[in-house]
Amino acid sequence: MRFKVKAIIGVLLVSLLCLPFFVFADEGMWMPHQMRMLNLQQLGLKMNPDDLYKKDGTGLMSAVVNLGGGTGEFVSPDGLILTNHHVAFGAIQRASSKEHDYITNGFLAMTREQEIPAQGYTADILLGYEEVTARVLSKVKPKMTSAQKYDAIEAAIKEIVAEAEKAGPDIRANVVSMYSGNQYYLYRFKRIKDVRLVYAPPQDLGNYGGEVDNWMWPRHTCDFSFLRAYVSKDGVGVDYSPENVPYKPKVWLKISTEGVKEGDFTFVMGYPGRTYRNNLAVEIEYDFNSMVKRMAEFQDIINFIENASKGDKETEIRYASMLKGLYNSLKNMQGKVEGMKKVDLIARKKEQEKEFLAWVNASPERQKKYGKVLDQMADYMKRYDVFASKNELLSNIISPYFGSTVLSQAYTVYRTVLERQKPDKDREAAYQDRNLPYIKQRIQLAERGYVFNTDREFFKHQLKKMMNLPAEKVPAAFRALLAQKSEKAIDEYVDNLYKNTILGDPQKRLELLEKKPAELMKVNDPFINLAAELEKELKVVREESKAWAQERADIKKLYEAALLEMKEGKLAPDANGTVRFTYGLVEGYSPRDAVIYKPITTLKGVMEKETGEFPFHVPAKLKELYQKRDFGRFEDPILKDVPACFLNTTNVTGGNSGSPTLNAKGEQVGIIFDMTYESVIGDYYIIPEWQRSISVDIRYVLFVTEKFSGAHHLIKEMGLCSGECEMEHK
Repeated sequence: MRFKVKAIIGVLLVSLLCLPFFVFADEGMWMPHQMRMLNLQQLGLKMNPDDLYKKDGTGLMSAVVNLGGGTGEFVSPDGLILTNHHVAFGAIQRASSKEHDYITNGFLAMTREQEIPAQGYTADILLGYEEVTARVLSKVKPKMTSAQKYDAIEAAIKEIVAEAEKAGPDIRANVVSMYSGNQYYLYRFKRIKDVRLVYAPPQDLGNYGGEVDNWMWPRHTCDFSFLRAYVSKDGVGVDYSPENVPYKPKVWLKISTEGVKEGDFTFVMGYPGRTYRNNLAVEIEYDFNSMVKRMAEFQDIINFIENASKGDKETEIRYASMLKGLYNSLKNMQGKVEGMKKVDLIARKKEQEKEFLAWVNASPERQKKYGKVLDQMADYMKRYDVFASKNELLSNIISPYFGSTVLSQAYTVYRTVLERQKPDKDREAAYQDRNLPYIKQRIQLAERGYVFNTDREFFKHQLKKMMNLPAEKVPAAFRALLAQKSEKAIDEYVDNLYKNTILGDPQKRLELLEKKPAELMKVNDPFINLAAELEKELKVVREESKAWAQERADIKKLYEAALLEMKEGKLAPDANGTVRFTYGLVEGYSPRDAVIYKPITTLKGVMEKETGEFPFHVPAKLKELYQKRDFGRFEDPILKDVPACFLNTTNVTGGNSGSPTLNAKGEQVGIIFDMTYESVIGDYYIIPEWQRSISVDIRYVLFVTEKFSGAHHLIKEMGLCSGECEMEHK
């Protein structure tokens, strides 16, 4: 699962005829201030709930960091971060080459000096958050159009963010909408920009099972890596420097080697990306149809990249991260589509909406206020479908996933140059000065994620797929070319672009960022010229999209205001990249007739799956440890083996990867890395008997770190040194 919530508060104890146990599931991804509503100690928490989040930054939640698409957690007083192998994969891939293949062989720094930059990574540490709804909406006036309202809200958010970030050079702020604009919150973070790779196991462990096992159970993947946060000597988050020192967090997690057993209370804190549980049936139907269409497109791109990488190790490494992301998204969509069909989700949502309407119609006041909201959304989605389908290719063509990396870079350069001519407050948020360092970083790092000649052939491939589409769906810049219905013409056109561009050089791209628009166009680079042509159409669509987005938000705002009233405020907002809390029990499940899955796997299962080839190749050292039963203190006394992974009934999604799974005492017992295939539908609708998150057991992590890799210094740093580890340090 990668970088990646409708709920009714309470405990659902659902008796299942096919299972010999009860299912206990929390359907919410709760904000910190909402945790006090959950009666957590009655549910099994054995610590003071007030110690989970504290405004002074000493609560457990402050040990959990946002890694920008994934989650990590501090596990030592010296800034050591534990996360998933797949969350750290971008750093592993960018640092790899044919000579130093850290993807295949893993990486271990035995000293601080050997730790290497995790290129492209930042670690955001939560300092606090507060509601700013009144300030955000203060600029919204009656009778504003949707576009005007969007601009007013955006202007207010920029002001609030700019004010918050004056507090320090490493302060990062975000204003986020909850319940579709019923509430807005300002989040403040300390941003660590110097993050380094400390340890990553070889892919035979960190990605054991590969795409075959992805989203599946039973699972045996040792999906973890260690990073470290560094700051300047005066404690400020600055760019990489040899003079930087390890960050000293206010709080870090205690790791427990006691393990878990079936029925144990657990909870997860992390940064889930997006869920859609408060969506209406017509919105879900639109997403369902979109996913069905996209699956074929994703598979086609996967096939192209795999064929282009055959026999070329460097190309394979360059595209490894993109390919991993595509496979992950494809299987996730397949699971969602299958799940939606299996439970007839759209029909279920419509039944819920009948109940909603019955509640609305029971009161003349509610009927007047909310009575038309379902019809308004149905009308909106019909109109939006026409707009979106017409402009889908235009948006995709400037994406490196669906178009050309070189073109994507050209467009980034062109847009940045244009936006920099405006006052900072008037720019699109992505192009403000606060984001310029990250634009430059992405331009430099792009080199580690593509191959120039492969990119050229991929661009040809994508353009040729457009040849038989209606002209109105094709970006205007390509209509004359594609009207020729000639693959040869496409080949010649694309070859000319790549032959005459200077954008294959990242240094040239950075230099172009400093030019004025007129100077940029004088360069007469064919890709810059193409980007300028595409921008004529994209600018119009972008402005129209803002109005569309605001209109939808206004309808959803009314609907979610009704839900909040109906549920008396006991409703978790959909995930949106902000820190959340979810809880549940360690439990197995039954996905289909006569199949019952136990909740814990072991090292024995790793050996049983072994085929001798990736993704089921077991390293010789691990086999030796298993055969000798050299498990040490990581052997479970009941299982008589090293536990590998376990299930619980928490609900997570992309972005939660790397989140700590904690026991009732608030000690880390695992790391979230996936959901089961049957539970990916939970992004839209929770089926309690299916909803399961997958964690790698912390004992497997420690076993591999100590016994397999001999990284005793990391074990000692986490305060877990004993036996062999102590001998190593005498």
